[in-house]
Amino acid sequence: MAAHYEDCFWTSSDGLSLHYRNYAGPEGGQRLPVLCLHGLTRNARDFAALAEALCASRRVIVPEMRGRGQSDYAPDSDTYSPITYVADVEKLLAEQGITRFIAIGTSMGGLMTMLMAHAAPGRLAAVVMNDIGPEIDAAGVARISGYVGQGRSYPTWVHAARALADAHGAAFPDYDLEQWLEVAKRTMVVTQNGRISFDYDMAIAEPFAKPGNAAPPNLWLAFEALRGVPMLLVRGGLSDLLSPDTVTQMGARNPAMRSITVPRVGHAPSLDEPEVRAAIAALLDGVE
Repeated sequence: MAAHYEDCFWTSSDGLSLHYRNYAGPEGGQRLPVLCLHGLTRNARDFAALAEALCASRRVIVPEMRGRGQSDYAPDSDTYSPITYVADVEKLLAEQGITRFIAIGTSMGGLMTMLMAHAAPGRLAAVVMNDIGPEIDAAGVARISGYVGQGRSYPTWVHAARALADAHGAAFPDYDLEQWLEVAKRTMVVTQNGRISFDYDMAIAEPFAKPGNAAPPNLWLAFEALRGVPMLLVRGGLSDLLSPDTVTQMGARNPAMRSITVPRVGHAPSLDEPEVRAAIAALLDGVE
């Protein structure tokens, strides 16, 4: 079955060609579009299955941030920051004439969601935050710092899958080889020399490693802009990035938030879990 998206591009303010998948949705559809925002080392393929499901009733836009997937790599690694990614996405939204939308953000994409809400409160009709919040646990940041930008490559997909299992098996103890192969094919590509490597610019690790750059400061203030916005917070039961205490605080600050914990999964749930899909569907059913 053919995918329901078109590969499209827009240009950043500093001249980079940036890629997004555009799932047009039903012809003549009037429901608000969904904007899917991926994590630090990920790309548009992370949302492939979810976007295919959602585009039956809505337009879905899945941008790839600079330095990932089919988007240009940035000559200045300092531009690999959530603030710049938000500016890039804002330009895309403006070009598309999108003034109100639903956001689904995984990890870094959730940070971007909070920043976008803070910049223009009221335009987000609903939000899904995937294993991220205004406070980020240091253990998770340290773990990510330990692998991001390593530039490893592998001779076959099986080698790549086994390497992922070795590196991240503690976070996904129930994954089998087939599932790790799926993760590998979402996160890696075959390079010109025939090796399989990660589909992002290794230079994204440089600003991430600088003190205080893993996440923008004062995110609780940004989160306050989402008060009253229907929200689903997804947490991996084994997450080392989002603590149960932060989930509780988020719920207290936004009574319109519902949370769901995926057992025996770390950072971050795939959003393809049946219970998560059902929760997302329930959230979006209430939004025109």
